[in-house]
Amino acid sequence: MNADSKLSIRGVSRTFEGTRGQKTQALLPIDFEVRENDFVTILGPSGCGKSTLLRIVAGLDFPTQGKVLLDGQLVDGPGADRGMVFQSYTLFPWLTVAQNIRFGLRERGMPEAQQKERSDYFIAKVGLRGFEHHFPKQLSGGMQQRTAIARALANDPKILLLDEPFGALDNQTRVLMQELLLGIWESAQKTVLFVTHDIDEAIFMANRVAVFSARPGRIKSEIAVDFDHPRHYTIKTSPQFIDIKARLTEEIRAESMKV
Repeated sequence: MNADSKLSIRGVSRTFEGTRGQKTQALLPIDFEVRENDFVTILGPSGCGKSTLLRIVAGLDFPTQGKVLLDGQLVDGPGADRGMVFQSYTLFPWLTVAQNIRFGLRERGMPEAQQKERSDYFIAKVGLRGFEHHFPKQLSGGMQQRTAIARALANDPKILLLDEPFGALDNQTRVLMQELLLGIWESAQKTVLFVTHDIDEAIFMANRVAVFSARPGRIKSEIAVDFDHPRHYTIKTSPQFIDIKARLTEEIRAESMKV
């Protein structure tokens, strides 16, 4: 593990076995390092294994070979040191916004006063002040994802893992959520691993894009993204953005044709 690495993925591969004994290789061996405070997006065609790798990092699935280290410690199951946000809205429907955000804090035995202070902070951070006592069914999709992000951040994870979190949102809400998450990342300086199939989103969010091959997935290339912060959607019309998009579009096109 490199000295400046936060997350180290070493020789990780994954093979699934079917009910009749047939085997499907989802991931070829992957070696990858994520540095402290990196915002890395993983981009690739549908079904290439992006989400499988993220689930392995989250401890929700296990590699057939290889290992994952976070701050030098072996990942062998789920843990509060990793905050996970899914595309589907995974809030507890019987809990309010504030109760959802405090759930992990309560499970850890944090005093109620501290729970409230921390949840109030992140409710304000994600723009949900005034909705503390609403239930998920009373919220829009974007507001539910704001709650999910606040819940993940409230636990102060070492790394934030996001699996196409804005994929189900309309375009306008998606852009607002991208800018919101970037703003939080800029102030909190969390390490982020973000899976997407959207090329514009991958470039706009990241300081590094990792491109996946078609299944069985592997990281075929990496592209550095160097735009100033805070970022605004208008960078998408810049020559640099257009150039990176053209390169990534061709890489994804080539992989998609192999499927």
